[in-house]
Amino acid sequence: MKKTFTNYLLLLLPLVSFAQKIDNTAAIRDMKSDNYFRFHYDNDYFTATDIYYTQGYVFELASHSLRKNPINHTFLKLKNNEAIYGLALEHIAYAPTTIKSDSILYGDRPFAAAIILKSFLVSTDTIHKTRLSSGLNIGIIGPGAFGKEMQTSIHEWTDNPIPHGWQHQIKNDLVLNYEIAHEKQLFRLQNLFYLNSNAKLRLGTMNTNISGGFTATFGKVNSPFTSMKNPNGFQFYAYFNPMVSAIGYDATLQGGIFNRKSPYTIANSDVQRLTLQQNYGIVLQFKRLYFEYARSELTKEFRTGDYHKWGGFRIGFEL
Repeated sequence: MKKTFTNYLLLLLPLVSFAQKIDNTAAIRDMKSDNYFRFHYDNDYFTATDIYYTQGYVFELASHSLRKNPINHTFLKLKNNEAIYGLALEHIAYAPTTIKSDSILYGDRPFAAAIILKSFLVSTDTIHKTRLSSGLNIGIIGPGAFGKEMQTSIHEWTDNPIPHGWQHQIKNDLVLNYEIAHEKQLFRLQNLFYLNSNAKLRLGTMNTNISGGFTATFGKVNSPFTSMKNPNGFQFYAYFNPMVSAIGYDATLQGGIFNRKSPYTIANSDVQRLTLQQNYGIVLQFKRLYFEYARSELTKEFRTGDYHKWGGFRIGFEL
């Protein structure tokens, strides 16, 4: 039964791409190591905006010692695989189009914040050039995620207006999500270009969605589908990743599953069920160091919403 279920998922996933704000397991970020630390930071400041997805950051650790984590038994693995075991701490925050009002802004995005601990496993089949990533997320959405405090502190540090309206944010609720992603190399031209399919399915109280797309990578780049026994040398490359997502549920818009007392949410009928997101960026890897700058553009997520864009950077090093 388990084998049949696994085979079904592997057939389904190549048709569909990753659909979260910060994706730490994507092949474009491969470091050819199972021991590393990375930090990722997003902010719409990089695109001269201050709306919707306003900020996010992730602390990410991969380590041999995490292979004994009992949660790993819930994850799927490929055959002929090399595995990376890790933990990540993610914090994200959302705001409406203005932070100057103390009133609820009907028809606008709700204030929302979430803090999430993620356990993940990345399994790479170096023979068939495929990559399967699984993750279990647990955390909280609501005031307990201190989104108000984070945005207020940043605006104080940067001498910007203090945000108003966080008292109307999505109320405290449980974040419990399972996700599985599949990537397959479709074409490779030496170490100059490769194309792969991306897929992701997310189920849970924070997000339920399925997405599909591809990634094209240009420059001096090694294949992320080769063995970690062949470490990366100097790499400098650009990537382009468009994806379409089918949205089932989004707690940052619609409120938590269990706590329905949020003062303002987006009605189910007003949620856009299909979105297009374009991600692009540049990556530099040298010896044990990793650097990335990325930009993203997203079509509107609800009927009265608007397009949005943000930027981010990532730094990391092998341990």
